[in-house]
Parts: sequence; C-alpha cells; structure tokens
Amino acid sequence: MKTVECQIVSLTPLTPHVYKVLLKPRDKVDFAAGQYLNFVMSDEDKRPFSIASSPTSDLIELQIGAFIADSYPMQVIESIKSAKADNSAVTIEIPLGDAQLRLDSERPLLLLAGGTGFSYIKSMFEYLADVGTTRHIMVYWGLRDESACYELAETAATIGKLPHANFFPVVEHANDTWQGKTGLVHQAAMQDINSLASYDIYLAGRFEMISIIRRDFVEHGALLEHMYADAFAFI
Repeated sequence: MKTVECQIVSLTPLTPHVYKVLLKPRDKVDFAAGQYLNFVMSDEDKRPFSIASSPTSDLIELQIGAFIADSYPMQVIESIKSAKADNSAVTIEIPLGDAQLRLDSERPLLLLAGGTGFSYIKSMFEYLADVGTTRHIMVYWGLRDESACYELAETAATIGKLPHANFFPVVEHANDTWQGKTGLVHQAAMQDINSLASYDIYLAGRFEMISIIRRDFVEHGALLEHMYADAFAFI
C-alpha cells in the first residue's frame, strides 16, 4: 500500500444521489481489479471506496453513493468539491482488499453487485474487456428502482466487447415501462444458472445482502472457496 496525492479531474452526478469521481494520481499506482482505496480525510479518518476503473486506466474512478446531507460519503463529496474548487490535491491510500479478481483461474465468472457495489465488479469487467478474455462471464447489477440506474448503455457496450459475457440489470421495484429482469438480483442469477458449482463468484453490496446471498448461493451449489467479497471479513 502507498499514499498518493491525486488531482480531481471531474466530479459528475450519475443520479441525484450517486457521484462519479475521476482522480489523476501524481505517481504511478498499481492495483488489482476488485481492490479498493482509502480516501484520506485526516490521519485518523480514512474512508474506503471500491475502485471502479480498470487497472489499465490512467485515471482512478470512484462511484460514491451519498443519500443524506452530512453523511459519511457526503462529507467525502464535499471534500472533493472543495479540493476541485481550490485546484488542490486529495490523498488516497492504495491498494487495499483481498477480494480481487483471481487471474490464475479459467472458471466461468459470476459478477454480482447491489447499488454502488457496482464499482467493485465494474473494475473487473472493464479489465477483462481490456485484456480480451474469452472466459464465460455473467454480470448482474441489482437496483431498488429505475431511478437508481446509470450508465446502462455504456456498461452493455463494454460487456458486449467480450465474446462470452452477458449483462443483466435487475430492478427490485420496477414499473410497467421496465423491460429487464425484476426482483432480487441474486434470485435472478439463480433462476438463470442451474448450479453455481463451476463458478468463481464475486459479490459486492450491503453486508446484510451479502450474508443472505452467500447462504442462498451455497444452497445453489456455490463453493465457498470460490466466492469472494470484502464483506466476508465482517459477516
């Protein structure tokens, strides 16, 4: 892990509550797809966020969900806004996490996330597209409603570059205009895949969600030694 100063390239709202942040590190950084960083507010206050960009990118992308004023993530957004206005640097610690993409495996992949946990799997499928993998990949993104969706066309285009990959956004509370899958995201995956025994599975989302998915996926054939999530350290 190293401490690096970054310039704010852009801060863009993806929805009323989710922000896309692009950082340009002053020094070269190395990380694996699926790792995270700490955004350093102070020596005693370091806040983790999944890296949404591929390790092949020159910029580091974060996707930060900030739903409440003066909340933990909104304080980070305000710090970024201030740094951008002043043209000053922010500090990160990178890389962190043990749930990164395992590159020594050729097993089929299931990448599944809820909400802004999407950052975690985005780094992976973008990297896999960059290196031109031929692995079989199933990507599922669970969202509460259609207003929470963002960059669906861009995601579909990236995953469309892979010869054996499929992308399924799943909306839990959909209205009549939604054309995709509905309900709980992990249940949609289990409906599509008869057994998860052959898959490497990468998960991101709220801790309580990941706990339920781990239980249900094991019952559906998944092997614990081939399931990865940073949340597993806490549940």
